[in-house]
Amino acid sequence: MSNGRIPEEVIEAVLRRHDIVDVIGKYVHLSKQGHYMKGLCPFHSEKSPSFTVTPEKQIYHCFGCGVGGNSIHFLMGIEGYSFAEAVRGLAEQAEIPITWEESTAEQTEQQQEKSALLKAHEFAAKLYNYILGNTDQGKVALEYLRSRGVSDKLIETFQIGYAPAMWDTLVKQLEKRGFDLALMEKGGLISARSEGDGYLDKFRERIIFPICDASGKVIGFGGRAMGDAQPKYLNSPETVLFNKSRTLYNMHLAKPNVRKLQKTVIFEGYMDVIKAWEAGVLNGVATMGTALTKEHAGLLNRNSEQIVLCYDGDSAGQSAAFKSIPLLEEAGCRVNVAMLPDGRDPDDYVSNFGFERFVREIVEPAVPSMKYKLLYIRKNFKMHEDGDRVRYLQTAIKSIAGLASPIEREHYLKQLSSEFPESSFEALKQDLSEHLLQSEKNKSSGDNKPFLWNNVMNNRRAAERKTTLFPAYHNAERQLLAIMMHDREVCLQVETQLGDQFYVEAHAVLAAYLYAYYAQYMEPNASQYIAMLQDDQLESLASSIVMIGANHGGYDQVIEDYIREIKKYPMQQTIARKKEEMTQAEQAGDHRMAAQIAFEIITLEKQLKSS
Repeated sequence: MSNGRIPEEVIEAVLRRHDIVDVIGKYVHLSKQGHYMKGLCPFHSEKSPSFTVTPEKQIYHCFGCGVGGNSIHFLMGIEGYSFAEAVRGLAEQAEIPITWEESTAEQTEQQQEKSALLKAHEFAAKLYNYILGNTDQGKVALEYLRSRGVSDKLIETFQIGYAPAMWDTLVKQLEKRGFDLALMEKGGLISARSEGDGYLDKFRERIIFPICDASGKVIGFGGRAMGDAQPKYLNSPETVLFNKSRTLYNMHLAKPNVRKLQKTVIFEGYMDVIKAWEAGVLNGVATMGTALTKEHAGLLNRNSEQIVLCYDGDSAGQSAAFKSIPLLEEAGCRVNVAMLPDGRDPDDYVSNFGFERFVREIVEPAVPSMKYKLLYIRKNFKMHEDGDRVRYLQTAIKSIAGLASPIEREHYLKQLSSEFPESSFEALKQDLSEHLLQSEKNKSSGDNKPFLWNNVMNNRRAAERKTTLFPAYHNAERQLLAIMMHDREVCLQVETQLGDQFYVEAHAVLAAYLYAYYAQYMEPNASQYIAMLQDDQLESLASSIVMIGANHGGYDQVIEDYIREIKKYPMQQTIARKKEEMTQAEQAGDHRMAAQIAFEIITLEKQLKSS
């Protein structure tokens, strides 16, 4: 067997050389729970961990959204790789020789385009970096960066470059190297000329900041104008590689420190991240001029517990921070906000006061989100007027009521009563209690509804998923497949007695793959078996079934009972159909036919009982 043109032995070696805990641990914070590792699912937003990794079987499964598979499937899902790309990446990491043809039969046109665009982006980044540091065109930009405190070391670390003023510098270089210019336009590197044939560079006369994906591959660019050109910042458009809503600048470099510290500092722009890096803030990322999204929040929550928002100190920056807090908290993050004085931005603060003061006075003393929210909403009220003071207190109490912790609620109430002595703590507490009571009355089905396996925030899809009661034959098939995945002898027994006689289509397919697997391998291996499936739905189903385990199949009688239950299903269907025919005959007034069918039903039911 093989997958496309990738030899089966390569897939086996890749799975054998990469422990699934190590692979997933680069993306998800996992904690040990008995024989399992658990964490927050990276494929849907949740507050309580339902994502389970089983080291013994080398598989993962999420009980919230149903995804599952092995290390290869995880990379396909988290990075958007094809099967071949995921295998290739893992093979390279393990220094397994890549001997199969790169252009496999399974590669789609989009995957080939993606590969070409990645190569083109990598080339463009090197070209822009070379122009900045080694040409006359780049001298002005280089001097500008140095005047802003950006050292040569930072330029090298972040691969900063310069796009010259000429119209077609990159176009000519891409064409010279055989890149398809129409594809390069589609990938956002160049633009079609409006007046006729040909292309021109997307970025001109701008300092260039390469934007990388989680593995460090260049997927887009940000270009900053040095003069008065507008827009001041220009990003690559949305492409097959680049999605602003899912990408954070510098995440690939910051991730080791983010995971180590369990803290991420979010900035608004490239320069803020770069200057903060020089100040020793090695866990900084940026949203690249776009508002924080749910996808960003989910990515951040998967990698760290605490978020520090370090946005510009002007009104726009502070408003953006205020709006970002609920998104991050809904994703499960603990949020603090850095307070920049006098409308300054982080880059400006570092330039004026130095690296040490920036860390000591801005990043480290970042205030909890509730304290920031109270300070922010306070600006909307005239505190010297009694009416506005009362309205501020009412608004503040409403915000405090949103806190889950009674201790935190009491802490902020005491602060308010201390700041506004005319309002006693007891009066404020009574107001808070009324808010909480009203919230409880208004609460509909939601994220913290009891008796749910998992608390999710994924458009409530998982929360609304009702428990399905499957018929007996369906459950018997699932239980039997679970045992077959763990026991070759049982699988051979089932193949002899049932063959393809599974009545749920997906179960029949899984059984067929199991027969094929055990025809080649003597020992059960869930990860290797799932690698054969090459179908998202089958992989998820298989991973959920294998999690059932095989302890329920310790006796021959249990296996026989499951097989018997499955074999009974056709007769059960026949009886159900006969009952419908009998009802139709009675309604038509044909009592003789109804009596004859009733006799047939009794006979079938006796046979079913004795089977």
